Amino acid sequence: MPLVRIDVNQGRGPERLRQISQGIHDAILAEYGIPERDYFHVLTEHAQGQIVALDAGLGFERTPDVVMIQIFTQAGRSQEAKQSLFAAIAANLAADGITGGDVFIGYVENGPGDWSFGFGRAQYVTGELATPGR
Repeated sequence: MPLVRIDVNQGRGPERLRQISQGIHDAILAEYGIPERDYFHVLTEHAQGQIVALDAGLGFERTPDVVMIQIFTQAGRSQEAKQSLFAAIAANLAADGITGGDVFIGYVENGPGDWSFGFGRAQYVTGELATPGR
């Protein structure tokens, strides 16, 4: 169950934001095989100048169309699976007109006890939900 935070500059409109979110979700579905309803995205628009995303010295320029993505998920997937996910997200967003240089992804891993889906319970720990990949 990834939780995905998506930060963009203002000006895209609701349909465009939905497309970005869906493109990311479709990549996660395809690469990780999670259930379709494991869809937890937080989209935040920022005024111009509130997102700073340089190139980390890689030699390219980002545009104001940058999409900052944070994926919070349980640990245990291989580096190859993560790389495949990154590529799938970039490909899906490219199909929507977002260049590869404007796709920034941060991947944060945690454990089953780090999630509560409601009611103040850690459902992976209580057994109400099966722990992914186990």
